[in-house]
Amino acid sequence: MATRKVTLSLDSGALEFAERAAKAHGISVSSWLSKAARREAVRTGYTAQKPEPVVAESDEAERSAAEKDLRAQG
Repeated sequence: MATRKVTLSLDSGALEFAERAAKAHGISVSSWLSKAARREAVRTGYTAQKPEPVVAESDEAERSAAEKDLRAQG
């Protein structure tokens, strides 16, 4: 999947939560935030309008994984 560098501003509580969660999962904060954003998008019903062909397969796999995780959580 293509990665773009962006700058985000998080309140200190959200950043601390993300850092702790990422550490607990053994991944970077950036990776954890990306996964959290995808899970929230799926949870709230977002569907991509027209995915880029190169990224579509990995996006679909991540979307499916996020849906599976949500179902497992109840």
